[in-house]
Amino acid sequence: MTSTDNQKSPTTTSIVVGHASNAGRWMLQGGTIVALIVLVLFFFLMRPDVFLTFVNVKNILYQVSILAIIAGAQTVVMVVGDFDLSVGATSALAGATAAAAMLGGWPVPAAIVLALIVGLLIGLLNGVLVAYLNLSAFIATLAMMTSVVGLAFLVTQGTTLFNFPPEFNELGQGKLFEIPLPVYFAIIISVILWFVLRYTTLGRRWHAIGGSVEVSRLSGVNVRRARLLAFTIAGFVSAIGGILLAARLGSASAVQGEDNMMFSVAAVFLGMTIVRSGAANLVGTMVGVAIIGVMSNGLNILGVNAYVQQVVTGIIIIAAVTLSSLKHRER
Repeated sequence: MTSTDNQKSPTTTSIVVGHASNAGRWMLQGGTIVALIVLVLFFFLMRPDVFLTFVNVKNILYQVSILAIIAGAQTVVMVVGDFDLSVGATSALAGATAAAAMLGGWPVPAAIVLALIVGLLIGLLNGVLVAYLNLSAFIATLAMMTSVVGLAFLVTQGTTLFNFPPEFNELGQGKLFEIPLPVYFAIIISVILWFVLRYTTLGRRWHAIGGSVEVSRLSGVNVRRARLLAFTIAGFVSAIGGILLAARLGSASAVQGEDNMMFSVAAVFLGMTIVRSGAANLVGTMVGVAIIGVMSNGLNILGVNAYVQQVVTGIIIIAAVTLSSLKHRER
């Protein structure tokens, strides 16, 4: 008997199992992109006269622009293995702060700077609680979210603020080449965050910490400072989103954009399935944002009840977390 005879040839069963395994890995790898394509095709077939028109595509981009900014902030924190439940509340407080300052006679640039400082300080405090006091990110940011919402109610005195200067409203309602300005802001911020995460030393350290805190520490990375910076940047970026949202709506309230925290987490989880490592990544997050935007817009076009939309959104979040869990299990 030769050595060749001792080698087992692949059976039909093993080939089928191998193909099934490869298909499963492909679905985990590209399931989010496939879901986006399926959603686009479905709504296009249901309403071909409306869905893929320039006006509606522009509306989708406009609708998700603020979410894209806040989801970008969430991505930075989740890259290091944490998450921030206060991003939505921070954006609301930033918008309310800018609004109250302008109504109090502050110039528009000064009011915007004040709101950005507020977001920066909230992020900094989150970072201190998590990185230096070793509190759970869930507990720390949940407590911060509650406190920030209370502060937003104090700033607005429980009412909706409006009647802002036209130059402020222009930031959220103005257009360039028929595209709303918030879309450009979202693209610019996303590109900056993507560049930082992918090509800078800080971004590489964040990814390393998300992979293993202990290995990063033994490699000489200042883990505490890196996590502090992640939360601080998230607070600052969230404040930008809140300012633009107030400018877009022409009003500000304590609960403005309250769903953005939940949607931002869902977008990041959806994006985790795109990369082989199953880690948070900005490109994947933007795909997740697109899925949420297309779904919301398509259901509105079809006249689906708002309560049904909430149910569908909850299902998408569960699916996102499940896919991310499977991705980590495969890894």
